Amino acid sequence: MAAAFHPSTGLAQLDGVLHGIRPGDNIVWQIESLDKYRALVEPYAAAARRDGLRLIYFRFAEHPPLLAEAQIRQLDPTEGFEVFVDRVHSVIEAAGRETLYVFDCLSHLADTWQSDRMMGNFFRLTCPRLFDLDTVTYFGVLRNRHVQSGIGVITDTTQFLIDVFRCREKLYLRPIKVQHRSAAAMNLIHAWEPGDHFRPVRDSGTVSEILSNSQWPGLEDSPVAGHWQKQFDAAKSVAAARRAGFPDPAEEAWFAQLKRLLFPDDPAMTRLIDEYLRLDDLLTVRTRMIGCGAIGGKALGMLLARAVLRRDAPELDARLEAHDSFYVGTEVFDTFLVHNDLWWIRRRQHNPDTYLKEIDEARARVLAGRFSPTIRRQFEGMLEYFGEWPFIVRSSSRLEDRYGNAFAGQYDSVFCANRGPWENRLESLLDAVRRVYASTMSEPALRYRQRRGLLGENEQMAVLIMRVSGTAGGPYFHPHAAGVGLSVNPYRWNPRIDMKAGVIRLVAGLGTRAVDRTDDDYTRLVALNAPELRPETNFGDIARHAQRRMDALDLDANRIVSGPFAAMVRDQADYPLELFTTREEAGKPVFLTFDRLLRDTPFVADLRALLATLQAAYRHPVEIEFALNVLAEGGYRINLLQCRPLQMRSADAGANLSPRGDWPTPIEARGAVIGPSRSLRPDRLVYVVPALYGKMSQGERAEVARLIGRINQVSAGRTLVLLGPGRWGTRDPWLGLPVSFNEINRVAALGEIVTMNDNLVPDVSLGTHFLNELIEADMLYFALFPGRPGNRVDETFLLGQPNRLADILPGHEGQAEAVRVIDLPAAAARLLADAENQGVAIQIDPG
Repeated sequence: MAAAFHPSTGLAQLDGVLHGIRPGDNIVWQIESLDKYRALVEPYAAAARRDGLRLIYFRFAEHPPLLAEAQIRQLDPTEGFEVFVDRVHSVIEAAGRETLYVFDCLSHLADTWQSDRMMGNFFRLTCPRLFDLDTVTYFGVLRNRHVQSGIGVITDTTQFLIDVFRCREKLYLRPIKVQHRSAAAMNLIHAWEPGDHFRPVRDSGTVSEILSNSQWPGLEDSPVAGHWQKQFDAAKSVAAARRAGFPDPAEEAWFAQLKRLLFPDDPAMTRLIDEYLRLDDLLTVRTRMIGCGAIGGKALGMLLARAVLRRDAPELDARLEAHDSFYVGTEVFDTFLVHNDLWWIRRRQHNPDTYLKEIDEARARVLAGRFSPTIRRQFEGMLEYFGEWPFIVRSSSRLEDRYGNAFAGQYDSVFCANRGPWENRLESLLDAVRRVYASTMSEPALRYRQRRGLLGENEQMAVLIMRVSGTAGGPYFHPHAAGVGLSVNPYRWNPRIDMKAGVIRLVAGLGTRAVDRTDDDYTRLVALNAPELRPETNFGDIARHAQRRMDALDLDANRIVSGPFAAMVRDQADYPLELFTTREEAGKPVFLTFDRLLRDTPFVADLRALLATLQAAYRHPVEIEFALNVLAEGGYRINLLQCRPLQMRSADAGANLSPRGDWPTPIEARGAVIGPSRSLRPDRLVYVVPALYGKMSQGERAEVARLIGRINQVSAGRTLVLLGPGRWGTRDPWLGLPVSFNEINRVAALGEIVTMNDNLVPDVSLGTHFLNELIEADMLYFALFPGRPGNRVDETFLLGQPNRLADILPGHEGQAEAVRVIDLPAAAARLLADAENQGVAIQIDPG
């Protein structure tokens, strides 16, 4: 029979003061020095040994060890907060119930993580689990050392917080918090006298004398400067001395220290940080930060791009709008998760077996979550700065916009009109931040991380809050134009196009129509070495494929609206219609072509030079987002909103891309290839029969899309090619196949047959988030135009092949007429994609 669990402090009179320690008690000793903590820990450990109780010592600090005789668990907090929490909890779970614990001084965690708040977050996550397991645990923390955001969390969470301090050569214990005890004597100050006697101090005169001389910190909200602020204040002094003509050799070390605090740890980005950013840049970021922590990949990319242009292309830098963004650090996100009981749900999302199970609960909790009063006050200060100017709340996660993973379109960005009563504006801002936080736990984002092998990564969310670019005055707010730029052009529709010169996708109004795939309209595609070239060949085609609708922020409704371009700019006297529109002849309607902007201003040359400069600095192709505003005097300003490495695969070196004349070619396309040249050996072809799909109802088309997803899942290990009518990934089933990217993520090549609507042209994806998904998955895209030279589908051949659908997915025989799954013998087929000449051919070995 197991012995009863009766823990003791090892000090009989202290047990009496506390009325015994009970299973579940967490006791935090607030100490002036380590020797006071050791004087409490040693008798506690000796009593555990005497009584045969299991005691585990968590050793992680740089101070001398507190115990020699114990089960020691060595931990390294420099591995990061999340890893440290996981390792502590794994020990706790393995040890089980009725275990005693001693932790090294928690203040070392705050020093290592440079954050009192994260020290408090660790305690908030750990203390309740220790309580549930009926353990007893000693923690130490240095008094008058930590800001309220850290020590306050510990006070709120623990069962005991006892201040141990010296006053006039005497040692005292003062209970700050005593939970679930009612004895009045326990709440008195006790003098700790020789022989381990504890005498209560009962008279007010002595109590007031003790407290007035106890170095009580006072009533200020932050009487102690936080770790971060101390370091930035010191670095600020170094920068000020340099500006005054007294350079300090320690400046380089301060830069290295601050960059570790502000930016995600990534060697490729660190090279750029070291080369282009300065200590003053880092200090400026800190002045515009809400909370602490890293500012994330998107914010870093924006800062780096501007720094690159500042140094390497000052004439382009002079054309940029100044930015006055704010940054919400990753620590705010972590703290939000901890204090709104979301941390463990988030941790379970690292498990590939459970990562989607609690997404609805997680979203509901995030959207109802609360921010601390300190963070709310900082958000209020930001609102005061912006006044009633619109802003956008953008994701800027730790993993975003890095080499290898763009996360394009995975997380939310939320526009805020920022109009109306103060309380409404503040709640709108906080709701926008919550929505960005919630998007980290959405199914698309989690599936993206799962596909990229990133579920186990600590994906912290920072937030970038940017002023919306545009001109105030009307009910609609937007820049004159916006777009996406790529420093290499993966779409060469004309032999004159230099793929290395770059390409932009340009729209009037907000850039949402350039970055999100729009099924109801078109954009202007500009090859930067030949801007006059268009995929269309006459003005009629140009007019049909011109942008007709524009996105803007409706300031009254506080939402993005889409409307006819002509109607939305009708009352905007400053809108540059002459630069942006063209008419075939006098008296006829105008169409958005941007012809004069591209022909008569340096805009194209500027964008080409800008992209080339950034690519040279990154040593890698890049993608940017930008806004454009034309000034009253005729010039313009470019607002550089984002820059990230473009995840592009190199063409197959030495591949023979010439079709063989003696092999049948059932599929041939010419005129729209996105992705590098390559040669593939497809062994499964899925063909959605256009004529049959075109007769289906909307519901039936959605069922075909879900079937494509199942075929995709069971085709692991195969080289899979999809070919079907209309736009893949459309939101509108009448325009094509409404698959999600997760339903085609194993595909090697995707072909769109332009048969659903004669007006669908190969504008479908270039520069959009959908294209980023294709590129990151190394998927080839091509469009096939029946009836045009060089385009053909030999349907007789395809329909004559055995259909494997019923074999691989029994129960779907009813869809077998419209969805053909053709398995090709190994090495019997070749797919040849020539990006330079914009051609694709699928050939079958006749032997």
